[in-house]
Amino acid sequence: MTACLNAHYWNVVDDASHAYLSGGWGKSLWVRPPRDIDVLFVLPNEVYHRYQQRVGNRQSDLLQEVKRVLTATYSTTQMRGDGQVVVVPFGHVKIEVVPAFALPNGRFLICETSGDGSYHETDLMAERRALNLADSMFNGCARPLIRMAKQWQRYCNVDDLKSFMIERLVIEFLFTAREMHVRYQWWDWLLRDFFAYLGTRANGVITMPGTGKKIAIGDGWVSKAASAHGRAVRACELEKENEDLMAGSTWQMVFGTMIPVSDV
Repeated sequence: MTACLNAHYWNVVDDASHAYLSGGWGKSLWVRPPRDIDVLFVLPNEVYHRYQQRVGNRQSDLLQEVKRVLTATYSTTQMRGDGQVVVVPFGHVKIEVVPAFALPNGRFLICETSGDGSYHETDLMAERRALNLADSMFNGCARPLIRMAKQWQRYCNVDDLKSFMIERLVIEFLFTAREMHVRYQWWDWLLRDFFAYLGTRANGVITMPGTGKKIAIGDGWVSKAASAHGRAVRACELEKENEDLMAGSTWQMVFGTMIPVSDV
């Protein structure tokens, strides 16, 4: 797909330039099996100025143009424009292409098609730096804990809490966690305390790295976080009593069979 877009917009034969992996794959936060792969593709500035001459929802029109370019190569694939992305399904995984424009400050301008359409800034490098810093400060626990929380999100259908929100909430939580628990041998207590922390963040906001953008996280996910916390508390109690199989079964109520009942 990158080669297709490069040929059309940049007139080059190249399957890598102008494309950046974002989302879970770009930040090493994927969870098996993969649900989607986010690819940010940088368009020439000329395209931005061309669309600025239009009226109406320019962003929606731009997504439709990118969709048409891809459809010329993948004519049998049923694509759609959705919010900020062009969704391209391939077998068991979908590719989400994010059309973007590079800004002088190192950020990117991306589309938002809702309402009358708009652009907003995103800072991929700042988000990666924030993750790397958290991992270095907290014994490499940030990314693994985010992956676990994303598996709970998937298994328990926590649709109201988006993956990028979980990412920020985990990092926030780690700054509040007891230092002795931020170790691999304390995953059970760390997860228990993370779900408890979530309960304190209902109707709060997260702040995106780099741009400083504030995003409301609502409270539609609170009951599921409370349920996960209750099960995590019970699983920790069972582990303390050496009831490992029952503890494993309880954890599976939170994460599904992606984790084993027992490590024996």
